[in-house]
Amino acid sequence: MIGLLLAAGVGAGIWWAVAPKEMSAAERYATAAVERGAITQTVSANGTLNPVVLVNVGSQVSGIVKKLYADFNDKVQAGQVLLELDPSLTRAQLEQSEANLASARASLALARANETRNRDLYAKEYVTRQDLDTSVQALKAAEAQVAVAKAQVARDRANLSYTVIRSPVSGVVVSRDVDVGQTVAASFQTPTLFKIAQDLSKMQIDSSYAEADVGDIRIGQSAEFRVDAYPNRTFHGVVHQVRLNPTTQQNVVTYDVVVSVDNPDKVLLPGMTAYVNITVAQRKEALLVPNAALRFHPSDASLQQGARKREAAPDAGQEGGMGGTVYVLENGQLSPVRVTIGITDSRMSEVLGNNLKPGDKVIVSDRQAAQTASERRGMRLF
Repeated sequence: MIGLLLAAGVGAGIWWAVAPKEMSAAERYATAAVERGAITQTVSANGTLNPVVLVNVGSQVSGIVKKLYADFNDKVQAGQVLLELDPSLTRAQLEQSEANLASARASLALARANETRNRDLYAKEYVTRQDLDTSVQALKAAEAQVAVAKAQVARDRANLSYTVIRSPVSGVVVSRDVDVGQTVAASFQTPTLFKIAQDLSKMQIDSSYAEADVGDIRIGQSAEFRVDAYPNRTFHGVVHQVRLNPTTQQNVVTYDVVVSVDNPDKVLLPGMTAYVNITVAQRKEALLVPNAALRFHPSDASLQQGARKREAAPDAGQEGGMGGTVYVLENGQLSPVRVTIGITDSRMSEVLGNNLKPGDKVIVSDRQAAQTASERRGMRLF
Protein backbone atom coordinates (compact mmCIF):
# COMPACT_ATOMS: atom_id res chain seq x y z
CA MET A 1 0.00 0.00 0.00
CA ILE A 2 2.80 2.38 0.90
CA GLY A 3 4.54 1.57 -2.41
CA LEU A 4 1.39 2.38 -4.35
CA LEU A 5 1.04 5.70 -2.54
CA LEU A 6 4.67 6.56 -3.28
CA ALA A 7 4.26 5.67 -6.94
CA ALA A 8 1.10 7.78 -7.18
CA GLY A 9 2.92 10.68 -5.55
CA VAL A 10 5.83 10.41 -7.95
CA GLY A 11 3.43 10.24 -10.90
CA ALA A 12 1.52 13.29 -9.70
CA GLY A 13 4.79 15.19 -9.30
CA ILE A 14 5.85 14.27 -12.81
CA TRP A 15 2.48 15.32 -14.23
CA TRP A 16 2.66 18.61 -12.39
CA ALA A 17 6.16 19.18 -13.69
CA VAL A 18 5.31 18.57 -17.33
CA ALA A 19 1.76 19.93 -17.34
CA PRO A 20 1.58 23.23 -19.25
CA LYS A 21 0.89 26.30 -17.16
CA GLU A 22 -2.20 28.03 -18.43
CA MET A 23 -1.63 31.42 -20.02
CA SER A 24 -4.00 33.90 -21.52
CA ALA A 25 -3.94 34.24 -25.31
CA ALA A 26 -2.24 37.62 -25.10
CA GLU A 27 0.47 36.16 -22.87
CA ARG A 28 0.83 32.93 -24.77
CA TYR A 29 1.34 34.20 -28.31
CA ALA A 30 4.07 36.59 -29.44
CA THR A 31 2.85 38.89 -32.20
CA ALA A 32 4.30 41.34 -34.71
CA ALA A 33 2.60 44.18 -36.54
CA VAL A 34 2.00 44.15 -40.27
CA GLU A 35 3.74 47.17 -41.75
CA ARG A 36 4.56 48.87 -45.01
CA GLY A 37 8.15 49.26 -46.13
CA ALA A 38 10.84 48.49 -48.67
CA ILE A 39 11.92 44.91 -49.40
CA THR A 40 14.59 43.47 -51.64
CA GLN A 41 14.76 39.87 -52.82
CA THR A 42 18.17 38.46 -53.67
CA VAL A 43 19.62 35.14 -54.78
CA SER A 44 23.01 34.11 -53.42
CA ALA A 45 25.89 31.99 -54.61
CA ASN A 46 29.66 31.72 -54.39
CA GLY A 47 31.92 32.55 -57.29
CA THR A 48 35.51 33.18 -58.34
CA LEU A 49 37.04 36.45 -59.47
CA ASN A 50 38.78 36.25 -62.83
CA PRO A 51 40.27 38.73 -65.29
CA VAL A 52 37.95 39.53 -68.18
CA VAL A 53 40.71 38.60 -70.64
CA LEU A 54 43.25 35.99 -69.53
CA VAL A 55 45.68 34.97 -72.26
CA ASN A 56 47.58 31.68 -72.08
CA VAL A 57 50.95 32.15 -73.73
CA GLY A 58 52.32 28.93 -75.18
CA SER A 59 55.01 27.65 -77.51
CA GLN A 60 54.68 26.18 -80.99
CA VAL A 61 58.14 24.56 -80.87
CA SER A 62 59.96 22.35 -78.41
CA GLY A 63 63.18 23.25 -76.71
CA ILE A 64 65.01 24.01 -73.48
CA VAL A 65 64.29 27.31 -71.73
CA LYS A 66 67.41 29.42 -72.15
CA LYS A 67 66.41 32.83 -70.74
CA LEU A 68 63.47 34.35 -68.88
CA TYR A 69 62.60 37.99 -69.29
CA ALA A 70 59.35 38.18 -67.26
CA ASP A 71 58.19 36.98 -63.88
CA PHE A 72 55.08 37.01 -61.70
CA ASN A 73 53.30 40.39 -61.44
CA ASP A 74 55.44 41.99 -64.16
CA LYS A 75 53.70 44.47 -66.43
CA VAL A 76 54.40 43.65 -70.08
CA GLN A 77 53.62 45.28 -73.42
CA ALA A 78 52.38 43.61 -76.58
CA GLY A 79 55.39 42.24 -78.48
CA GLN A 80 57.69 42.26 -75.47
CA VAL A 81 60.04 39.27 -75.17
CA LEU A 82 59.03 36.95 -72.35
CA LEU A 83 61.26 33.93 -72.86
CA GLU A 84 63.88 32.41 -75.16
CA LEU A 85 64.24 28.74 -76.01
CA ASP A 86 67.59 27.21 -77.00
CA PRO A 87 67.65 27.76 -80.81
CA SER A 88 70.44 25.28 -81.61
CA LEU A 89 68.26 22.55 -83.13
CA THR A 90 65.93 24.87 -85.00
CA ARG A 91 68.88 26.90 -86.36
CA ALA A 92 70.56 23.70 -87.56
CA GLN A 93 67.31 22.62 -89.22
CA LEU A 94 67.10 26.01 -90.97
CA GLU A 95 70.67 25.71 -92.23
CA GLN A 96 69.93 22.24 -93.59
CA SER A 97 66.83 23.52 -95.36
CA GLU A 98 68.78 26.42 -96.87
CA ALA A 99 71.37 23.93 -98.17
CA ASN A 100 68.60 21.82 -99.69
CA LEU A 101 67.24 24.95 -101.37
CA ALA A 102 70.65 25.72 -102.87
CA SER A 103 70.90 22.16 -104.18
CA ALA A 104 67.41 22.36 -105.66
CA ARG A 105 68.27 25.61 -107.42
CA ALA A 106 71.39 24.02 -108.93
CA SER A 107 69.31 21.10 -110.17
CA LEU A 108 66.83 23.58 -111.62
CA ALA A 109 69.57 25.41 -113.53
CA LEU A 110 70.80 22.12 -115.02
CA ALA A 111 67.28 21.02 -115.95
CA ARG A 112 66.60 24.40 -117.60
CA ALA A 113 69.80 24.14 -119.64
CA ASN A 114 68.98 20.57 -120.75
CA GLU A 115 65.47 21.59 -121.77
CA THR A 116 66.79 24.52 -123.85
CA ARG A 117 69.43 22.36 -125.54
CA ASN A 118 67.00 19.54 -126.35
CA ARG A 119 64.49 22.01 -127.76
CA ASP A 120 67.18 23.35 -130.18
CA LEU A 121 68.25 19.83 -131.12
CA TYR A 122 64.66 18.77 -131.66
CA ALA A 123 64.19 21.69 -134.03
CA LYS A 124 67.15 20.36 -136.07
CA GLU A 125 65.74 16.80 -135.76
CA TYR A 126 68.81 15.58 -133.85
CA VAL A 127 66.70 14.24 -130.86
CA THR A 128 63.29 12.62 -130.66
CA ARG A 129 60.11 14.14 -129.32
CA GLN A 130 60.38 11.79 -126.34
CA ASP A 131 63.78 13.23 -125.44
CA LEU A 132 62.32 16.74 -125.50
CA ASP A 133 59.32 15.71 -123.35
CA THR A 134 61.66 14.07 -120.84
CA SER A 135 63.71 17.26 -120.48
CA VAL A 136 60.54 19.36 -120.09
CA GLN A 137 59.31 17.02 -117.35
CA ALA A 138 62.69 17.18 -115.58
CA LEU A 139 62.56 20.98 -115.68
CA LYS A 140 59.11 21.06 -114.07
CA ALA A 141 60.20 18.58 -111.40
CA ALA A 142 63.22 20.74 -110.61
CA GLU A 143 61.02 23.82 -110.30
CA ALA A 144 58.73 21.89 -107.91
CA GLN A 145 61.73 20.84 -105.81
CA VAL A 146 62.80 24.46 -105.52
CA ALA A 147 59.30 25.41 -104.34
CA VAL A 148 59.37 22.61 -101.73
CA ALA A 149 62.79 23.70 -100.51
CA LYS A 150 61.63 27.33 -100.24
CA ALA A 151 58.62 26.24 -98.15
CA GLN A 152 60.89 24.22 -95.85
CA VAL A 153 63.17 27.22 -95.39
CA ALA A 154 60.19 29.46 -94.57
CA ARG A 155 58.89 26.90 -92.07
CA ASP A 156 62.23 26.50 -90.32
CA ARG A 157 62.80 30.26 -90.30
CA ALA A 158 59.40 30.68 -88.61
CA ASN A 159 60.22 27.94 -86.10
CA LEU A 160 63.46 29.72 -85.29
CA SER A 161 61.52 32.92 -84.63
CA TYR A 162 59.15 30.94 -82.40
CA THR A 163 62.02 30.18 -80.03
CA VAL A 164 61.62 33.78 -78.88
CA ILE A 165 58.29 33.96 -77.01
CA ARG A 166 56.64 37.40 -77.12
CA SER A 167 53.62 38.73 -75.27
CA PRO A 168 50.54 38.84 -77.53
CA VAL A 169 48.85 41.53 -75.37
CA SER A 170 49.70 44.24 -72.89
CA GLY A 171 48.90 43.28 -69.33
CA VAL A 172 50.17 41.73 -66.11
CA VAL A 173 51.81 38.33 -65.73
CA VAL A 174 49.68 36.39 -63.26
CA SER A 175 51.35 33.01 -63.77
CA ARG A 176 54.72 31.69 -64.91
CA ASP A 177 54.81 27.93 -65.39
CA VAL A 178 58.40 27.32 -66.54
CA ASP A 179 61.95 27.88 -65.29
CA VAL A 180 65.36 28.19 -66.93
CA GLY A 181 66.64 24.76 -68.01
CA GLN A 182 63.18 23.22 -68.25
CA THR A 183 62.34 21.34 -71.45
CA VAL A 184 59.25 22.55 -73.26
CA ALA A 185 57.61 19.76 -75.28
CA ALA A 186 55.13 20.96 -77.90
CA SER A 187 54.75 17.64 -79.73
CA PHE A 188 51.19 16.73 -78.65
CA GLN A 189 49.69 19.94 -77.28
CA THR A 190 50.72 23.53 -76.80
CA PRO A 191 52.28 23.95 -73.33
CA THR A 192 51.29 27.00 -71.26
CA LEU A 193 54.31 29.13 -70.34
CA PHE A 194 52.69 32.30 -69.00
CA LYS A 195 49.23 33.59 -68.16
CA ILE A 196 48.70 37.28 -68.78
CA ALA A 197 45.73 39.27 -67.54
CA GLN A 198 45.05 42.00 -70.05
CA ASP A 199 43.42 44.49 -67.64
CA LEU A 200 42.98 43.92 -63.90
CA SER A 201 40.91 47.08 -63.53
CA LYS A 202 38.06 45.15 -65.17
CA MET A 203 37.22 41.84 -63.52
CA GLN A 204 34.42 39.33 -63.64
CA ILE A 205 32.91 36.83 -61.23
CA ASP A 206 32.06 33.37 -62.49
CA SER A 207 29.39 32.16 -60.07
CA SER A 208 27.29 28.98 -60.07
CA TYR A 209 23.57 29.47 -59.47
CA ALA A 210 21.09 26.65 -58.96
CA GLU A 211 18.43 26.12 -61.61
CA ALA A 212 15.75 27.15 -59.08
CA ASP A 213 17.30 30.65 -58.88
CA VAL A 214 18.55 31.23 -62.40
CA GLY A 215 15.05 31.88 -63.77
CA ASP A 216 14.92 35.16 -61.82
CA ILE A 217 18.31 36.42 -63.00
CA ARG A 218 18.45 38.92 -65.86
CA ILE A 219 21.29 40.74 -67.61
CA GLY A 220 21.78 44.20 -66.11
CA GLN A 221 20.65 43.34 -62.58
CA SER A 222 22.78 44.79 -59.80
CA ALA A 223 24.87 42.56 -57.57
CA GLU A 224 26.73 42.96 -54.30
CA PHE A 225 29.53 40.73 -53.11
CA ARG A 226 32.15 40.34 -50.42
CA VAL A 227 35.55 38.67 -50.36
CA ASP A 228 37.43 37.18 -47.43
CA ALA A 229 40.34 39.57 -47.92
CA TYR A 230 38.09 42.58 -47.11
CA PRO A 231 35.31 41.26 -44.85
CA ASN A 232 34.04 44.73 -43.92
CA ARG A 233 33.80 46.03 -47.47
CA THR A 234 30.96 45.52 -49.94
CA PHE A 235 31.71 45.55 -53.66
CA HIS A 236 29.26 46.09 -56.50
CA GLY A 237 28.81 44.59 -59.94
CA VAL A 238 26.31 44.01 -62.74
CA VAL A 239 25.06 40.75 -64.24
CA HIS A 240 26.77 40.51 -67.63
CA GLN A 241 25.83 37.05 -68.85
CA VAL A 242 23.85 33.94 -67.95
CA ARG A 243 25.61 31.12 -69.75
CA LEU A 244 23.41 28.43 -71.25
CA ASN A 245 25.85 25.59 -70.64
CA PRO A 246 24.69 23.73 -67.47
CA THR A 247 26.92 21.91 -65.00
CA THR A 248 25.54 18.78 -63.31
CA GLN A 249 27.14 17.37 -60.17
CA GLN A 250 25.38 14.70 -58.11
CA ASN A 251 22.10 15.49 -59.91
CA VAL A 252 22.39 19.19 -58.99
CA VAL A 253 22.17 21.48 -62.02
CA THR A 254 23.85 24.90 -61.89
CA TYR A 255 24.49 27.65 -64.41
CA ASP A 256 27.44 30.02 -64.70
CA VAL A 257 26.34 33.61 -64.10
CA VAL A 258 28.99 36.17 -65.06
CA VAL A 259 29.04 39.40 -63.04
CA SER A 260 31.08 42.35 -64.37
CA VAL A 261 33.10 44.20 -61.72
CA ASP A 262 35.05 47.45 -61.82
CA ASN A 263 38.35 47.19 -59.97
CA PRO A 264 39.93 50.65 -60.30
CA ASP A 265 42.16 50.31 -57.22
CA LYS A 266 43.04 46.71 -58.19
CA VAL A 267 42.49 45.34 -54.69
CA LEU A 268 40.49 42.43 -56.11
CA LEU A 269 42.85 39.69 -57.22
CA PRO A 270 42.31 36.77 -59.61
CA GLY A 271 41.13 33.62 -57.86
CA MET A 272 39.48 35.30 -54.86
CA THR A 273 36.24 33.71 -53.65
CA ALA A 274 33.28 36.08 -53.94
CA TYR A 275 30.02 35.71 -52.01
CA VAL A 276 27.51 37.19 -54.43
CA ASN A 277 23.96 38.49 -53.88
CA ILE A 278 22.06 39.42 -57.02
CA THR A 279 19.03 41.68 -56.60
CA VAL A 280 16.15 40.07 -58.53
CA ALA A 281 13.19 42.12 -57.22
CA GLN A 282 12.49 45.25 -55.16
CA ARG A 283 9.39 46.91 -53.67
CA LYS A 284 9.37 50.35 -52.05
CA GLU A 285 5.90 50.31 -50.42
CA ALA A 286 5.12 46.66 -49.79
CA LEU A 287 2.84 45.24 -47.12
CA LEU A 288 5.21 43.18 -45.01
CA VAL A 289 4.81 40.31 -42.55
CA PRO A 290 7.62 38.51 -40.70
CA ASN A 291 8.62 35.17 -42.19
CA ALA A 292 8.17 33.71 -38.71
CA ALA A 293 4.43 34.42 -39.00
CA LEU A 294 4.23 32.34 -42.18
CA ARG A 295 6.07 29.49 -40.47
CA PHE A 296 3.88 29.52 -37.37
CA HIS A 297 1.32 26.69 -36.92
CA PRO A 298 -0.81 26.14 -33.78
CA SER A 299 0.52 23.33 -31.63
CA ASP A 300 -2.87 22.61 -30.02
CA ALA A 301 -4.94 20.21 -32.19
CA SER A 302 -8.23 21.72 -31.01
CA LEU A 303 -7.03 25.17 -31.97
CA GLN A 304 -6.04 23.87 -35.38
CA GLN A 305 -9.50 22.40 -35.90
CA GLY A 306 -11.22 25.59 -34.78
CA ALA A 307 -8.90 27.64 -36.96
CA ARG A 308 -9.75 25.69 -40.08
CA LYS A 309 -13.45 26.26 -39.51
CA ARG A 310 -12.93 30.02 -39.33
CA GLU A 311 -10.46 30.25 -42.20
CA ALA A 312 -10.86 33.32 -44.35
CA ALA A 313 -11.14 33.10 -48.11
CA PRO A 314 -8.05 34.14 -50.12
CA ASP A 315 -8.11 37.31 -52.17
CA ALA A 316 -9.22 36.24 -55.64
CA GLY A 317 -7.73 39.31 -57.23
CA GLN A 318 -4.14 38.17 -56.70
CA GLU A 319 -2.71 35.41 -58.84
CA GLY A 320 0.75 34.06 -59.54
CA GLY A 321 2.03 34.31 -55.97
CA MET A 322 2.62 31.52 -53.48
CA GLY A 323 -0.12 30.95 -50.94
CA GLY A 324 0.37 30.95 -47.19
CA THR A 325 -1.47 31.28 -43.89
CA VAL A 326 -0.92 33.64 -41.00
CA TYR A 327 -2.80 33.67 -37.67
CA VAL A 328 -4.26 36.64 -35.84
CA LEU A 329 -5.95 36.86 -32.41
CA GLU A 330 -9.68 37.61 -32.43
CA ASN A 331 -11.51 37.64 -29.12
CA GLY A 332 -8.81 35.56 -27.53
CA GLN A 333 -8.89 32.87 -30.22
CA LEU A 334 -6.71 32.08 -33.22
CA SER A 335 -8.09 33.09 -36.60
CA PRO A 336 -6.25 32.05 -39.77
CA VAL A 337 -5.96 34.39 -42.72
CA ARG A 338 -5.03 33.09 -46.13
CA VAL A 339 -2.56 35.36 -47.93
CA THR A 340 -0.71 35.45 -51.23
CA ILE A 341 3.04 35.91 -50.90
CA GLY A 342 5.03 38.14 -53.24
CA ILE A 343 8.77 38.63 -52.93
CA THR A 344 10.66 37.70 -49.79
CA ASP A 345 13.99 38.11 -48.09
CA SER A 346 15.54 36.36 -45.11
CA ARG A 347 13.36 38.24 -42.59
CA MET A 348 10.18 39.64 -44.18
CA SER A 349 7.76 38.73 -46.97
CA GLU A 350 5.49 40.84 -49.14
CA VAL A 351 1.75 40.18 -48.78
CA LEU A 352 -0.47 40.74 -51.82
CA GLY A 353 -4.18 41.48 -51.61
CA ASN A 354 -6.42 43.01 -48.95
CA ASN A 355 -6.77 40.26 -46.35
CA LEU A 356 -4.34 42.12 -44.06
CA LYS A 357 -3.75 45.79 -43.43
CA PRO A 358 -1.01 47.78 -41.72
CA GLY A 359 -1.17 47.46 -37.96
CA ASP A 360 -2.70 43.97 -37.85
CA LYS A 361 -1.02 41.76 -35.27
CA VAL A 362 0.12 38.39 -36.63
CA ILE A 363 1.34 35.57 -34.41
CA VAL A 364 5.02 34.67 -34.75
CA SER A 365 5.50 32.13 -31.92
CA ASP A 366 3.83 30.18 -29.12
CA ARG A 367 5.51 31.01 -25.79
CA GLN A 368 3.71 28.26 -23.88
CA ALA A 369 4.77 25.53 -26.31
CA ALA A 370 8.36 26.76 -26.16
CA GLN A 371 8.27 26.88 -22.35
CA THR A 372 6.80 23.39 -22.10
CA ALA A 373 9.43 21.95 -24.41
CA SER A 374 12.17 23.66 -22.41
CA GLU A 375 10.82 22.28 -19.12
CA ARG A 376 10.66 18.77 -20.50
CA ARG A 377 14.22 18.94 -21.73
CA GLY A 378 15.39 20.26 -18.36
CA MET A 379 13.53 17.69 -16.19
CA ARG A 380 15.59 14.81 -14.77
CA LEU A 381 13.82 11.82 -13.18
CA PHE A 382 17.05 10.18 -12.00
